[in-house]
Amino acid sequence: MADELFASFGGGLLGVLGGGGLPRYQREGDREIARFDAQIPNLIDRAEAFSGWVADHLEPHRETLEVCHVRDPWSALPVVALPGRRRVVYEVNGLPSIEMAHTWPWASKAALGKIRELERFCLERSDAVVVPSRVIGAAVRGLGVPEERIRLVPNGADVRERPERPSGAPERYLVYVGALQPWQGLDVLMRAFARLADLEGLRLVVCASVPERRAKPVRRMAERLGVAGRVDWRFALPHHEVAAWLAHAEVSVAPLTGCARNLDQGCAPLKVIESMAAGVPVVASDLPAVRELMADGEHGRLVPADRPAELARAVRILLEYPEEAAAMGERARRRIADGLTWAHSRAELASVYRAVMAGGRDARSARDVPDTPGAGRDVPGARDARNAGAGAAHRAER
Repeated sequence: MADELFASFGGGLLGVLGGGGLPRYQREGDREIARFDAQIPNLIDRAEAFSGWVADHLEPHRETLEVCHVRDPWSALPVVALPGRRRVVYEVNGLPSIEMAHTWPWASKAALGKIRELERFCLERSDAVVVPSRVIGAAVRGLGVPEERIRLVPNGADVRERPERPSGAPERYLVYVGALQPWQGLDVLMRAFARLADLEGLRLVVCASVPERRAKPVRRMAERLGVAGRVDWRFALPHHEVAAWLAHAEVSVAPLTGCARNLDQGCAPLKVIESMAAGVPVVASDLPAVRELMADGEHGRLVPADRPAELARAVRILLEYPEEAAAMGERARRRIADGLTWAHSRAELASVYRAVMAGGRDARSARDVPDTPGAGRDVPGARDARNAGAGAAHRAER
């Protein structure tokens, strides 16, 4: 998304969370990257500090900002609160007022209510609201955003030649790719895999996007279920290595749970899109957001969420009919190539930028949006007429 922002406006400033030894500031041609790396334990304190940091970075460019692309309310607030006129694109991949109830379970209802009002405040003042799925779009409409201001820009994947088999890969394996939060359904997956113990030689490869220490609860569960010896773990792999593990799997699994985070807020699971792009049949939870991406029996199998027995049965059937499974994988690959590549997504986003720049409060096209500022997803994005900035920022009410 940042690449398209910078390509559309000739450069800019990206404000992101830092850490991991990355520099606080770097410049790459006409792009600047600033990283926030303050170590603040409390989540809300950290969000507010980041938001203030974003405001400080935007201040020198307040008169020349053209477009700000943001991905959360703390990033958006410094932009929409700036006096003057600039365009704001707010990309909603999740709503903290819903998601934080799962990631931060000790948050009070009052705190979540205040975050909901902050979301509403920033969304109302954004020119366009970009969502990666229709389910998230419905959640945004529920916050009062008019339909004509919401633009669907799906996540994508790159369809490439099949990579070489990973060194040391089992002969037959299922694969899970992604993070390990409770809503990802790793507990359901482990229980399902325990039901496949009779399939000799079948292993489960977990390509976790988090450090090894974060996998302790899931690994303990695997031990209790007696499957730990059949599970291979890979942590924080580079993207090309993950793609290789996907490409040579028998089946990719996406056992998302039927919680509010996945149903009410919605999601746009990259693991499903990237598995399909790799030509691998997918067994996934039958959730509305997943049905936007794949069809049951066409690209894999959809099963009821939170049902280990149903998940295991669907996997078993695909393994018993490898030719049909391979055909599903090929159809899935074509589905991505025909309309869910990153090139398609970037083209859609570019059209959002064009519409926002062409319109205003009194001059909007049918697919355009309202009036005022914004900025990022892992952090927001803003762009400056002097090429000093396009980027990302993060802020909470003080």
